[in-house]
Amino acid sequence: MRAPTANGNSDLHAIEGTATAPLPWQPGHPPLMLAPMQGLTNQAMRRLFIDWVRPDTVFTEFMRVNASAPVRRLSAVDLREIASHEAGVPLVVQLIGHGCEPLVSAARTAQAAGAAHINLNLGCPYGRMTSGLTGGGMLQRPELLDEIILALRAVVKGSFSVKLRAGYDDPEQIFDLLPLFERAGVDFIVLHPRTVVQQYQGLADHAVTSRVVRQTRLPVIANGDIRTAADGARLLEESGAAGLMMGRGAIADPLLFERLRGRAPAEPARTERAAMLRHYLQELLARYGELFCGETQVLSKVKGVLATFDDADFEHAVQQLRKARTMAAFRARLAELE
Repeated sequence: MRAPTANGNSDLHAIEGTATAPLPWQPGHPPLMLAPMQGLTNQAMRRLFIDWVRPDTVFTEFMRVNASAPVRRLSAVDLREIASHEAGVPLVVQLIGHGCEPLVSAARTAQAAGAAHINLNLGCPYGRMTSGLTGGGMLQRPELLDEIILALRAVVKGSFSVKLRAGYDDPEQIFDLLPLFERAGVDFIVLHPRTVVQQYQGLADHAVTSRVVRQTRLPVIANGDIRTAADGARLLEESGAAGLMMGRGAIADPLLFERLRGRAPAEPARTERAAMLRHYLQELLARYGELFCGETQVLSKVKGVLATFDDADFEHAVQQLRKARTMAAFRARLAELE
C-alpha cells in the first residue's frame, strides 16, 4: 500500500507533523484500524485480532458518559478496560455522550485511568440513548459542537480524534465542520460517508471521503463498506485517505488485515476460507468462555458475530450454526464446515 497524500501535495509524514500529540499508529504506512462496534469489539475480540492479525490501532466499544452522575461519568466496567495500549497496540478510548461538562469530565477520568488516545463518537446512528442527543444525534445541534470540541481538545493531553458521519441528514455537513476540527487542533478524523438518518442503508459514498481529504490538512481515516482487499486498496488509492478503519468486513473476515498487507491471499479459495472460519469461531468460543458467563451467553455473543457474515458459499453452514442451541451442537456443526 502506498503512503497516501492529505490534499494532493503532502505526504503522510508531513500530515503527522501537524498533530498536537503522537498519533495512535506508527508513521510510514497507512494504518489499518479495527472499528469500534458495540456488542462485537469487546476485549476478547480485540485481543484475538491483536494476537492473530495485529491491527495498527484498536478502539474500545463506545463508553457511555453518564451526564447525571458527576462523581462517576464512566462505569466501573469501562474503567477497567482503559489503557494506552492493548498488548502493544495503541488503544483508543471512544466516548459517547452529551453535554460539554460531562464529556470533559469523562475525558479527564479516562486519562486518569490510563488513556493516551481519546475519540468522540459523532457517528452512531442510534444516538438517542439517554436524555440528550448523543453519537450521530449531536450533528442535529452543530452550534453546540464548538464549545464541546474546543473544551475536549483543551483537556485531552494525548491524541484527540472524532469519528463521524458525513452529516445528520445532509452529506455536505462535514464540510461545515472541517474548519472547527482544524481550528480546535483535532488530530485526525474517522469518516463514515453516510448520513445518520441513512443508518446502514445504501452504500458509503467515498466520493465524499475523497473531497474531504482534499479540503483538510487533517489525516482522514476512511470507514464504511470495506469488505475485501480490493475494496480497501481502491479506497486508499482513489481517496488519498491516511488509513482505513474496518468494521463488519473485518469481523466477517479477520484476515482482511493481512490480505491488505499482501500477507494472505486477496481472493482465498473456499478451503482456505473454511479453515479460517473454523479457527476464528473456535478461538471465539474459547475466549468468550473466559469473558462471559455461561453457555447461553457465549453462544449468543458468537451468533452476533455470525450476523456479519455474507459469504454466499457458507450461507447454509452459517444458518445451521445460528440454529445451534447448545455448545456441543455448535461445535459439531463447526467441525463439519468445509
